[in-house]
Amino acid sequence: MALSALVVLALSVTGYDMATVSAGHRSARALTAAQRELGRTRVDLARTRARTVAVTATRDARREAQVRTVGEIATASQSLGNESRTRFFQGVSIGTLSTCLNGVAQAVTAISNANLGAAVNSIDGASSSCLSLDGSTTGLVYPYDFPDPFILPAGGVYYGFATNSVAGNIQIIRSTDLTHWTAVGDALPHEPSWAAPGATWAPSVLQRGSTFVLYYSAVYAPTGEQCISEATASQPQGPYVDNSTLPLMCQTALGGSIDPTPFVDADGTPYLVWKSQGGGGQPSTLWSQPLTAAGTALVPGAATPLLAPSLPWQGGVVEGPSMVLVGGQYLLFYSANNWKTSAYAIGVARCRGPLGPCTETSPQPLLASQPAFSGPGGPSVFTDSSGQLHMAFHAWLPGKVGFPNSRLLFIRQIGVVDGTPTVEP
Repeated sequence: MALSALVVLALSVTGYDMATVSAGHRSARALTAAQRELGRTRVDLARTRARTVAVTATRDARREAQVRTVGEIATASQSLGNESRTRFFQGVSIGTLSTCLNGVAQAVTAISNANLGAAVNSIDGASSSCLSLDGSTTGLVYPYDFPDPFILPAGGVYYGFATNSVAGNIQIIRSTDLTHWTAVGDALPHEPSWAAPGATWAPSVLQRGSTFVLYYSAVYAPTGEQCISEATASQPQGPYVDNSTLPLMCQTALGGSIDPTPFVDADGTPYLVWKSQGGGGQPSTLWSQPLTAAGTALVPGAATPLLAPSLPWQGGVVEGPSMVLVGGQYLLFYSANNWKTSAYAIGVARCRGPLGPCTETSPQPLLASQPAFSGPGGPSVFTDSSGQLHMAFHAWLPGKVGFPNSRLLFIRQIGVVDGTPTVEP
């Protein structure tokens, strides 16, 4: 494993603790529990074995490689001024490494003091240093918990939104180059009265003129099911306001509705695409329905099913849709299988239009687990300022799959040849 991947492994654990504190910051008891969890994850990190990394054993035998564990590297990093550190990290900028590790340590201290703002600032300050240690080409761009990402290009800036974590109900980060990202804060400071706190998932944003419409999933408190809501703001970073008294969409007979994402057709008509959880004898299914011109309501009528699981690799689950129109082809990217496992992967279907019907482009996933990451999912496909297609997604680090580990943000270019998409290396 490359050096930066080892450092990111440590950061992913920290990212989880920050998410835990954020979810429980309203309660001193929850904060104390999060601090205890922080101690346990530190021990877990020290005990976790990484894949081998070549290091120089001594100055006199620099060509002899030795296998080191993550615990050994973490121990060495605690004394950055020691000569032994040089033997671990020869060829690496010690100043960069120090900035990375010190930023993580400062974030941990801020969490312990319940200072979430300082924690966000610390991880922002460390992010670039941690990612630059070995010039990794895996596509990792933000080494902190950032599940179910959505990327919105607006005014020459890229805004990233994600499921609730350290920054609050809906995380938001921004970048001007898709590589260097900084935290902005909470895009949705207040949930509507019908929503239970702490479960705002899978946000996405649609720009309609000077108004930005945020779609997201929340728990409908009276029934406990996930439902879809919308909020509006006058700028992409918010704050978004949701004064609704009922959800925008909630298919209670089908287990609830989650993972909303907008799509705008070539004629300017907006649509909302989402997933029903599954119920009433029907599996999880992807749906589409036209939105009003303002994007704040669905056009009256029935929703249209787009895709249900039909392939072995999907494990009976499809979710997290993202539709794009490329070269006259409607492509529906989606996640499938169990999100908590390395079997989670990203597939793509070709659709006749925004209301389907849709058919699989391949019997195999478009992007599955590989040496650099495990369980990729939550695709968000978008076009950059030069017209290049990209896909943002979250993924676990190998060996750190499933809760309470963090899902980090990756971005890869997408190529489309004869209507068939590929993920560029």
